[in-house]
Amino acid sequence: MFHRIVIVLLLASGLLTGMAFAKKKTAKKAANPLADVSSKQPDKVLYDRAMKAMKQHKYDTARVTLQTMINAYPESEFLARAKLAVGETWYQEGTTAGLAQAENEFRDFITFFPNMPEAAEAQLKIADIHYRQMGKPDRDFSHARHAQDEYRLLLQQYPDSKLAETARLRLLEVQEVLAEREYRIARFYYYGRQSLLAAIARFKTLTDTYPLYSRADDAYFMLGQAYEQQAERTRISPLAENVRQRLISGYLDGAAQAYSKILTRYPAMPRADDARHRLASMKREVPTPTAEAIALNKKELASRTRTTRYERFVNDMGKHPDLSAAVHVGQPSLADPKETDAPYLVREITSAAGSTTEAGQGSGAIKVEAASGSATANQPPPSSPVAAVNPSDVPAQPPPQLNEAAGSAGSESAAASSSSSSTNIKEDPKQSSSSRKKKRRFPLHIPTPF
Repeated sequence: MFHRIVIVLLLASGLLTGMAFAKKKTAKKAANPLADVSSKQPDKVLYDRAMKAMKQHKYDTARVTLQTMINAYPESEFLARAKLAVGETWYQEGTTAGLAQAENEFRDFITFFPNMPEAAEAQLKIADIHYRQMGKPDRDFSHARHAQDEYRLLLQQYPDSKLAETARLRLLEVQEVLAEREYRIARFYYYGRQSLLAAIARFKTLTDTYPLYSRADDAYFMLGQAYEQQAERTRISPLAENVRQRLISGYLDGAAQAYSKILTRYPAMPRADDARHRLASMKREVPTPTAEAIALNKKELASRTRTTRYERFVNDMGKHPDLSAAVHVGQPSLADPKETDAPYLVREITSAAGSTTEAGQGSGAIKVEAASGSATANQPPPSSPVAAVNPSDVPAQPPPQLNEAAGSAGSESAAASSSSSSTNIKEDPKQSSSSRKKKRRFPLHIPTPF
């Protein structure tokens, strides 16, 4: 009996202790952590309390404390740092909505304090927001493009900032991702679709914009290959002899320049021997790289991070791009050169062929429409430059509502096709009626099931 009484008392005391502890914990949780925040406190105390809350990952508390300080002490010496810290709280939260809000806060800081040293810090944070959300080369590249623009802006507006070196290194990594994207698209045009002019345009844009790309030598080599293959297509095309020879000479010159660029700029990379062999086969001059070019290229190769097979596997499984191939020496490109597109190359061919139809006029007065003036709606003339172009070389045109410039030609061809189809219908009504679907006739007698 005595033991039972002891057990009951112990259970009762334990229950009472647990209820008291739970009540205390609930009261502590329900208490407002900002109850002791007062606008009458000194600005330094509020600022320090907000920084302490940030270290404890209490971002809501830190934001309210900072906002209290900003409203109560608009002339405080900590005002700029407090505004910057508000954006930092959103940035450290790391959510998609938080990063978007952080970008707005940092942009507001630059607007209100453009001449302060912290403005460069805010600009770096804006770029880092897109850097953190950057996807792989085969995914959405909008964040990579925005990160490139923001890092470039920092280097251009704050070249003397201590953060410029960080921006330079990260910009090189971002441009490696963007260059890899261009490289994959160019390879798709070259191998997948055999669209030589589209591949040439992509490879030229890649090599002109991102000279520090890790596969720049391979891009130049495939550019030369595409030029040579386009020359072979032109050789068997039904163009006029003088036009054909002019185009072939231009394509072969482009190939030789691409191969020579590998030897003069990337002599230590794998494609150097292949480029030397191609120049010898074309009977073109094989340039000799300088000692400075060899040393620079070797320095670039040594600055790239070497990864193991396991690390590459882990990077492939992740959602973030692999930045190990990015170079860490040299200056990134701060402005994009004029892009080369396939329609521009087609217009060059058209202009070259059109010069033969302009009697008494020089090359400066060439018109693009001259070669296609005598062409019918569906078949180009024998001497038209379109015969030298693979139809798949020109990328498909967007819908008329997205590209109004191309709408006039499309509307004319559509009108011609609609008029011809309406003429056919009037001339052969039997054919029109026969193309209609006939109603299916069912038997009148329906057998009775057994």
